[in-house]
Amino acid sequence: MRIAKRSELSGNQIALVRLAAVFGALVFGGLFLIVLGENPITIYISMVKGGLGSFFRFRETVNIAIPLLITSLGVMIAFKMRFWNIGAEGQIFMGAFAATYLALNFSDLPKPLLLMMMGTASMVMGGIWLVVPAWFKARFGTNETLFTLMLNYIALRWVTYLQYSLWKDPNAMGFPKIASFGQNALLPKVFDIHIGWIIALVLIYAIYVYLNHTKTGYEIMVIGESEDTARYAGIDIKRVILKTMFLSGAVCGLVGMIQASGISGTLSVDLTGGVGFTAIITAWLSGLNPVMVGVVSFLFAMLRQGGSFIQTAYQIPASAAEILQALILFFVLASEFFLRYKVVLFKKKGRGI
Repeated sequence: MRIAKRSELSGNQIALVRLAAVFGALVFGGLFLIVLGENPITIYISMVKGGLGSFFRFRETVNIAIPLLITSLGVMIAFKMRFWNIGAEGQIFMGAFAATYLALNFSDLPKPLLLMMMGTASMVMGGIWLVVPAWFKARFGTNETLFTLMLNYIALRWVTYLQYSLWKDPNAMGFPKIASFGQNALLPKVFDIHIGWIIALVLIYAIYVYLNHTKTGYEIMVIGESEDTARYAGIDIKRVILKTMFLSGAVCGLVGMIQASGISGTLSVDLTGGVGFTAIITAWLSGLNPVMVGVVSFLFAMLRQGGSFIQTAYQIPASAAEILQALILFFVLASEFFLRYKVVLFKKKGRGI
């Protein structure tokens, strides 16, 4: 038995592999639910209802999907160049830090101006946070995976210090929290959902055009395929790396502003909810396609919201709901292997075979 790389699959074949993965996940998840004494069909239907069954549940699903979608777009830009940005969590935190500084100190500014300043500051800060490892990668060839991962913890500790010490709200009765934003610093709502969903849709279109219909997008693709080819073609690799990584970090940094201004109303250590790591998975599952990022992110959000719903409705332990979600995720991720490789069975020539 050996593993061989597949030839290019057709769209129908890819769809069949993914459907088989989903079916396998549902079967194994169903067996797990039976062990718990639950009816799998009832639970699965309830998960869908928990994510989409009412406007309130749909709104919560969208609120989960927005940061996941935008962060996935951000890391996807870096992944296109084979730059492994594992530091989205840190970029989100630092973007939120910059936006919070403006929200707390310039709350008297007109709302549109303040929100624009917060958004710009969050993008600049997130971009700078990723440009640092990008510069070291371009200049010294350092390992960007470890570099960006370690920066996550620096950003987390910085926000922790702000929340528990430097920016601790003196009016919070000793509770470690940063003061809440004023009304001018809160994102407006459209259809009772903050406008982050509009920003997300605009970013899907803008990044699709940028990657597929611009000179820089072409350069990113060439560098991702082969730096030697890019160098032979006369592409300034260091310049493209720094510019692209700034954009990647800026998109992730914007998530910090959206979460702080649209959901939390302040900065806290719980701001990201691990979305920076989940976005790595959704970006890969989308095939690094901006449009598919939106679809995959929404399905992940629905899975998470549905899992929360069945915990309450059926008194299923949180750990059990997480195991169910992990089983589904495992099968979907496993399907990516079979899209790229195949297992070849063969017999050895010789005695007894």
